Amino acid sequence: MKLKYLVPLLVTMFLPATALAHIGNHAGIHHGSAFIIGLVHPYTGFDHIGAMLTVGMWSMLSFNQSPRAVWVAPVAFASFLLIGGLLGFYGAGLPIVELMIAASLLVFGLLVALRIRLPLVVGALVVATFAVFHGIAHGSELPVSGMAAALSGMVLGTMLLHIGGMLIARFVLQRNIWLPRIAGGVVAVLGVGLLSGAI
Repeated sequence: MKLKYLVPLLVTMFLPATALAHIGNHAGIHHGSAFIIGLVHPYTGFDHIGAMLTVGMWSMLSFNQSPRAVWVAPVAFASFLLIGGLLGFYGAGLPIVELMIAASLLVFGLLVALRIRLPLVVGALVVATFAVFHGIAHGSELPVSGMAAALSGMVLGTMLLHIGGMLIARFVLQRNIWLPRIAGGVVAVLGVGLLSGAI
C-alpha cells in the first residue's frame, strides 16, 4: 500500500468520532442503532484512541516477521475489551478504572518508544489486562437496548483502531528509528498527564 492511500484510509477511519460524543446508557433511543453507537464509542476519548492505536503500533513493530504473531495483541485486546464491556454493562465498577486506562497509555507508549519486545504470551496478558478496564469504561456507557449489537460494534471499532495503528507502524514508523520513539513518547506523556491529573 502506498502512503498516498494511507492518509484517506485513516481519515475515513476517524470520521465516526465526529458524529457522537460519550452518549450514556439510554442514547440508543436518540442516536440510531446500537451497533453504530458501539462502533463509534471507542473514538470518543483520546485515551481510548491512543491506547488502541498504540497496541496496533507495538504489535506491528515487535512481531512483524510473523504474520500470525502480529495479530495476537490486537485480538487479545479486543477479546478482553468485550469481557470488560460486559462487566461494565452489568454494573461492575472498579475505583481504579480511570487509573488503569491512564496507566495503559504510559505502558503502551513505552513499549512503542523503547521497541520492547515481550514474549508473545506475556505481551498478550499485559494488553488483555488493560483491555478489561477499557471495556468496563465503555460498557457502562452503552445503550441498554441492543446490548449485543452495541458490543459487536465496539469490538469492530476497536479492531479498526488496532489496524490503523498497525498501518501507521508499517508505513510511517518503520521508516525512521526516531519516529516510534516520538510516537510512543507522546502517548506515554499523555498517560503521565492523566495519572498526575494534569490532563
